[in-house]
Amino acid sequence: MDLRKDKKKDMLCTAVALAAMFIVLLVMELTMKSTSILFTVMKKGVIYALVAVSMNLLNGFTGLFSLGQAGFMLIGAYTYSILSMPVSVKMGESVYKYYDCAIGIELGIFPSLILAGVIAAVFAALIGLPVLRLKSDYLAIATLGFAEILRALFQWDAMGPVTNGANVLRQYKDLTKVKIPFTNIQFPPTLFCFLVSGICIAIIVLLINSSYGRAFKAIRDDEIAAEAMGINLFKHKEMSFVISSFFAGISGAMLAMFQYTVQAAQFKTAMTYEILLIVVIGGIGSVTGSCIASFLFIACNEWWLRFLDESSNNILGLNILRSGFRKVVFSIIIMIIVLFFSKGIMGDREFSWARIRAFFARFKKKAAASEGGEPNV
Repeated sequence: MDLRKDKKKDMLCTAVALAAMFIVLLVMELTMKSTSILFTVMKKGVIYALVAVSMNLLNGFTGLFSLGQAGFMLIGAYTYSILSMPVSVKMGESVYKYYDCAIGIELGIFPSLILAGVIAAVFAALIGLPVLRLKSDYLAIATLGFAEILRALFQWDAMGPVTNGANVLRQYKDLTKVKIPFTNIQFPPTLFCFLVSGICIAIIVLLINSSYGRAFKAIRDDEIAAEAMGINLFKHKEMSFVISSFFAGISGAMLAMFQYTVQAAQFKTAMTYEILLIVVIGGIGSVTGSCIASFLFIACNEWWLRFLDESSNNILGLNILRSGFRKVVFSIIIMIIVLFFSKGIMGDREFSWARIRAFFARFKKKAAASEGGEPNV
């Protein structure tokens, strides 16, 4: 009974905390300037949190070393931008200047978002058939190669009527075009990003805690033992790969909405390495760690260390601070984190209300002991 009560309390606390967070976000967006760097960091951070969690589903919970996330984000970004772009723009010459657009339909934001994930999942299902029979480094090389092939394919002139070749896609429905359902009121952009990413991450967490998630972890721990228990290895690997790619496609679509333009050249191998770095810093096998690390990574890269690029901040006339110096400092910070937190910030642990209660119980016990009295139990 105590466990059931604690579980109900945890669910209630989580619901209250999420509601409070969304209310604070709404108040901030209504009272602060939308151009603030804080909102930029929060939007990009929560988008990267989703793709990092999707990669952690593969690398951390299923034990598949895949490096193809940037490729699936590319598919999602292009699918969303093409489907949500107005037909008048496609048939004009402002975007498809050198090609006649072959996609003559226009969909709303939410159908385009879902289809972005679906198309990425379809590609993943096809790619997974030959690739998922490989293991370890070979799987990583194969998925990385497919991501590069996809990037080259989307820039190919023969694909121009669909992807606009190597040219930029723009004038599709971005974050400023999102409306509250059944009204003409703009949906707060940061709140929208948090809602979509939050729902997606919640679905991944539910999957991890289900029987399928336990099968994924069994495959990660010991494939031979998992197969002896009756787990179909290829089926579950393919399932994990497809689901991960689905959410990577949605994060790619949201990144397109955030950036206002899409170009295949943006989705380079370095993007996959950044996502992998976030997963490692947060902790392989920790959803909470991936979320925390994504915000820290984006904040350091886009905001907190920006002053290091300004030569006007040089001290005593030393010409140390200059453009790009923040990357050097950022790399040193990452090395320090990896050295002192070899398993990441969270390791394989998750956020838990029980740990918070235990922490306050210990604090209360120490306070009572320091006062010379007995702690209340």
